[in-house]
Amino acid sequence: MGAVSRILIGILLALVVTAAAILSYASRYLEEPMPVTEPVVIEIPSGRGLNGVATDLADRGLLTHPRIFAWYGRWKSAAGRIKAGEYRIEPGQNPAGLLDQLVSGEVLLHSVTVIEGRTFRQAAEAIRATPAVTVVTREMSDEEIARRLDLPTASPEGWLLPDTYHFPRGTEDIALMAMAARAMEEALAMAWADRAEGLPLATPYEALILASIVEKETALADERPRISGVFVRRLKRGMRLQTDPTVIYGLGSDFDGNLRKADLNRDGPYNSYTRSGLPPTPIALPGRDALIAAVHPVDEDTLYFVATGEGDGSHYFSATLEEHNRAVARYLARLRERKD
Repeated sequence: MGAVSRILIGILLALVVTAAAILSYASRYLEEPMPVTEPVVIEIPSGRGLNGVATDLADRGLLTHPRIFAWYGRWKSAAGRIKAGEYRIEPGQNPAGLLDQLVSGEVLLHSVTVIEGRTFRQAAEAIRATPAVTVVTREMSDEEIARRLDLPTASPEGWLLPDTYHFPRGTEDIALMAMAARAMEEALAMAWADRAEGLPLATPYEALILASIVEKETALADERPRISGVFVRRLKRGMRLQTDPTVIYGLGSDFDGNLRKADLNRDGPYNSYTRSGLPPTPIALPGRDALIAAVHPVDEDTLYFVATGEGDGSHYFSATLEEHNRAVARYLARLRERKD
C-alpha cells in the first residue's frame, strides 16, 4: 500500500470518526430537555420556513443549536410541514419532540365558556371579548347571524349550548357560535327523541323555548323537572304561564331591575301574563339539564310556585290558588323581615 493510499485511508477514517461524533452529539442534543423552566408560548407565523423557525427559537433562547434542529427537520422531511399557530412548550420538552409537535399541529387551545341562562347577545359578547377570538359578527344583525349559523329559525336566541369550548387563536367568533349551535341541535334532538308522552309541545323548538323558561326560573337541579311540570300542566289546561322571566326578556334594555305591575299589564309577545301559550322564541340559553327537564316534567298536581325567601333559591309549590296566595304572603313577610 502506497503512502498516498495510507493518507487517504487515514483521512477517510478521521472523517468517519468525526461524522460519528457529530451524529452522536446531535442525537444527544435532540433528546435533551430544552432550557425551559416554566411553560413558554411560541407563535409560528404562517409561511415561516424551517430555518426561520429555528432562528426564531434560538433568538428566544429556546434552542442552543438551531442548525442541528434545522438539519434534523430536513432529515425528517419536515421543512414544508410545520403548521402555523401558537404552541406551548412545557419544561422537559426536547427539540425532537418540539419538531413533532410543530408538524402535528398540536397548537395551544384557548377556551370560552357559554353560561346557562344568559341570552344569546350576552353569550355573543362574551365570545367576542375573548382575546384569542377574531371578531367578524360585530356589525351583523341577529337575523344575519342566524342565517350564517344555518339555524331553523330567524332568531338565534336559545341556540347556543352552554358549555366550555376550546379553540386555537384566531378562530372567528361565528365559528365558535356554530360550534355551540351544532352542540345545541344535537342535545335538543337527543332530548326530544327521548321525551315523555303526552307533552303539549308540538316541535323540538317548543321544547327549547320551555327549557329556556325553566332555566331562568331556577338554578336548583331538583326543581327543574317540578317547574317544568307546572308549566306543562298550565299549557294543557290553557292557563297562562304567568312567569316573570318572559316579561323581563320582552322589556329588553328597558328593564331596570325592578319589575312593576304596569310591566305585567303591558301586552307584548313575551308577556305570559297577558298572552297564552309559549313566547315566540326562547328567552335564554338552556343547559342540558333544563332541556331534559322540559321534556320530562314531574307528574304532580301543582300549578303554582313562588320563591320561599330562604335565600337558597328554592321555591314553594302549590296545587291551588289559595295555597299559593298564602305562600306568596309568607314570601313577602320574609322579605320585609330581611329589610327590617
